[in-house]
Amino acid sequence: LKERLHSRHKQHYIIGQCKTMQEVFWSIERVAPSRASVLLLGESGTGKELVARRLHHLSGRARKPFVRVNSAAIPEELIESELFGYQAGAFTDAKHNKPGRFALVKDGTIFLDEIGEMPLELQSKLLRVLQEGEFERLGSARTMTVDVRVIATTSRDLRKEVRERRFREDLFYRLNVIPITVPPLREREACKLPLIQRYISHFNTKLKGGKPPRLSRRALDALLAYAFPGNIRELMNICERLVVMAESPRIDVEDLPAAVTA
Repeated sequence: LKERLHSRHKQHYIIGQCKTMQEVFWSIERVAPSRASVLLLGESGTGKELVARRLHHLSGRARKPFVRVNSAAIPEELIESELFGYQAGAFTDAKHNKPGRFALVKDGTIFLDEIGEMPLELQSKLLRVLQEGEFERLGSARTMTVDVRVIATTSRDLRKEVRERRFREDLFYRLNVIPITVPPLREREACKLPLIQRYISHFNTKLKGGKPPRLSRRALDALLAYAFPGNIRELMNICERLVVMAESPRIDVEDLPAAVTA
C-alpha cells in the first residue's frame, strides 16, 4: 500500500515515503471523492497547492475549473469584487458586469490560499457561500447560486486567530471539517533526495535539455543536511539555480548557495 500510494502521487511532485507523507496520501485518497470542504494546514512552501490540485484531480469535479485565489496578494478593498464580482455601475469605474471567481468556477473547485488573511468583514459572505451556495455581486440585489468545492489553506494558527477575534469561529469550524496538515521538509528527511533528483531533472529538461548535471557526494551531503526553512519552495529554487548556473556536468559543494554551506 505504501509503494502504491507513493507511486500514485509522485508524478504530481507530491513525493514522500516517510510516515507523515503517507498520512497525507491516505487523506487525499479518502477525502478527494467527497464534496466536503478541506482545510490544508502547514508552513509556507510545503506544497499545499500541489495537494489541493491533487484533491481536485481525484474528485468528481476534475473536468471542471480549478480556480486559485491568493487572499494575501489581493488588496483588501478589491478582494470582495474579485471573489463575488460586481454589477455595472456598482462604483465609478464599474462600466461592465464582472463575474467573480466563484462564478467562474462553474461546478469546479475554488482554492482559497492563505485564507487567514481574508478581511473579517468578508468572512460572513464566504460562510454564506459555504453553507447555502449563495452570494450577491457588488451593486446587485440578485442572489446567485453556485455549486463549488472549497479547499482553503493557511500557514497561520486559526484557533489563535479565532481567540483574538481576527477570524470568525463559525467559518473556522465550517472549513475545519477535514483538516490535512502538510508537514515541513525538516520532518520529511526521506523526501529530500528524491525531491532534489526530481527537480534537478525537471529544471534541466525545462531550461537546458541534454543530460542533467550530477551532484558530487559532498554537494549532495550538504543539501541533505540543510534544514530548508523555506521548505519545498526553497528546494525548488535552489535546484533551478544549480541547473542554470552549472558550468560543467558536475555540481560541487562550492557551487551551492552560501546559506546551504554556512
